[in-house]
Amino acid sequence: MIKGRKYTIKFWLIFWSVATILLVGWYLFLNTRSNGISSTVQSVVNFLPIDVTAKKEYQALNAVGDFLLKTDGKEKTFMVLFQNNMEIRPGGGFIGAFGIVKIKDGKVLSMETHDLSNFDARIPDTVPTPYPMQETLKVKSWKLRDSNFSPDFATNAKKAEEFYRMGDGQEQFDGVIGITSNVLTSILKITGPISIEGYPGTYDSENAVLALEYQVEKAFDEQGIDRGERKSIMSDLAKEIEKRVFDFSVSQKIDLAQVLLTDLNKKDIQLYFKDDNIQNLANDAKWTGAVDQSWNKDYLMTSDANLGSFKSDYFVKRSIDYTVDLSKDVPTAKLKITYEHTAKQKDWMTRDYTDYLRVYVSEKAWLIDQKNFDNTQFGSEFGKKYFGAIIRVPIGTSKTIEMNYTLPASVKNDYDLKIQKQAGLNNVPVTVHLIKADGTLDGFSKEMNGDIVLSNLK
Repeated sequence: MIKGRKYTIKFWLIFWSVATILLVGWYLFLNTRSNGISSTVQSVVNFLPIDVTAKKEYQALNAVGDFLLKTDGKEKTFMVLFQNNMEIRPGGGFIGAFGIVKIKDGKVLSMETHDLSNFDARIPDTVPTPYPMQETLKVKSWKLRDSNFSPDFATNAKKAEEFYRMGDGQEQFDGVIGITSNVLTSILKITGPISIEGYPGTYDSENAVLALEYQVEKAFDEQGIDRGERKSIMSDLAKEIEKRVFDFSVSQKIDLAQVLLTDLNKKDIQLYFKDDNIQNLANDAKWTGAVDQSWNKDYLMTSDANLGSFKSDYFVKRSIDYTVDLSKDVPTAKLKITYEHTAKQKDWMTRDYTDYLRVYVSEKAWLIDQKNFDNTQFGSEFGKKYFGAIIRVPIGTSKTIEMNYTLPASVKNDYDLKIQKQAGLNNVPVTVHLIKADGTLDGFSKEMNGDIVLSNLK
C-alpha cells in the first residue's frame, strides 16, 4: 500500500518533550523578558534526532514565537482575517470581519475588529470581481470580503491589504493571519465555556460556531441590535479569550500550543509575514497556505468557492477518488469528486449548493472529457493548470463530478504525487488508485487533514 508520513512512538515522545521545552521557554520569555531563551531552544531542536520535517516545524515555532514575543521595543501590527468555513472560499472561508492586533515586547497592546459589511462600503467600486462572482452573485465590484479567492494565502493576504488601503486603512502591517472558524472551537476546548455580558447563553467548543452564526444572522434583530453592530459580539468574545489565554497556567499554554499546532498543520491558521526570514521558516513548516510552485511531478488540488449558498458547507460532505494509470503509452488520470448535500430543508443558514470548483493539476495535463462539469474554464497560475466550472447540488441530493485527463509522460519515471489540501475543509476522504507501468495495482485511502506527499512510487 502507498503510505504517507508515519511517526514512531519515539518520535512522539521527543515531540512532546520539545513542545514542553518550547512552551516553557515561551512562558519564561513572557515573564522574564529574557532574550537568551530563543537560542537555547534552537540548540535543543538542532541536537535532537528527529526528521527534517519535524525540525522545520520546531524551528518555525521558535522563530515565530521569538518574533512575536521579543523584548525589542518595537510595535508589530497584524491584520487577522476571520474566515467562516461554513461558507467555504478558496482561501479558507467567507471573510465577514477582520481584526487588527498590535503587539509590543510580548504584550498585546490592542485588538480591534471590523465588520466588513461596514468597512467594504468605504472601498470604491472600481475593481471588477473575478469569475464567476458577477455571473452567480450579480456582484460587480471586488471588495475585501471576497479578497481570498485564490488557493494561495500569500496572494490573498496581499489582496486583502490592497483593499484595506482602498478603504482608507492607515495601519502598516507586519503580517496577515488567516483563521477559520475551527480555530475558535480549538481554543474554547482549552478556555472552557465563555459568557458574554449582554448576550444570552454561553459559547463552548460544541456550540460556539453555530451559536455565533445564529447571533449575527438572526438573534441580533430579536435583541434590538443595529445591523451595523451585529458582529460586535466577535470583538467581545475575542477580548474575553485574550484575557483567559494570558491568565493560563503553563500546562494550559502547552495544551493551547498543541491544538494551535494542529490547526496550523490543517491550514485552519495561515501565516504571511513581511519579514522574509520568518516567512521562509513558516513556509518550510507548511504554515503559509502556499500553492507549491516548485513541485513538478503529478499534482492535485481542489478549490471550492461557495457562491450565495449561505452557510451550506456545514452540511455539504465531500470525497475524492483519484485513479492514475501509468501502464499506457500516455499516462492518464481519472478524478471523481462527490458532493453530498445533507441538509433537509432551506432555512436562514442553508440553500441549494452553488459552487465554483477549480481543479489544479500538472501544467502539461490535458482534459479529455468530463461529466457534471459543464462550460469548463481553463487557466494557468502558480505553475499549474486548472479546470474550473460552476456546479450545483440541490438540498438532499448528491452529485459526482468526473474528469479524465492525460498526464505528462515524465510522471512515469519515479512517480510522485502531491495532493494539497484546501484551507477550511477538513476530514475529506481521499482514495488513490495507482496502476503501475507493469499493470500491478497500489493505492491508499485516508481522510485529508493536511497536504499528502507520496514519493518514489514505480
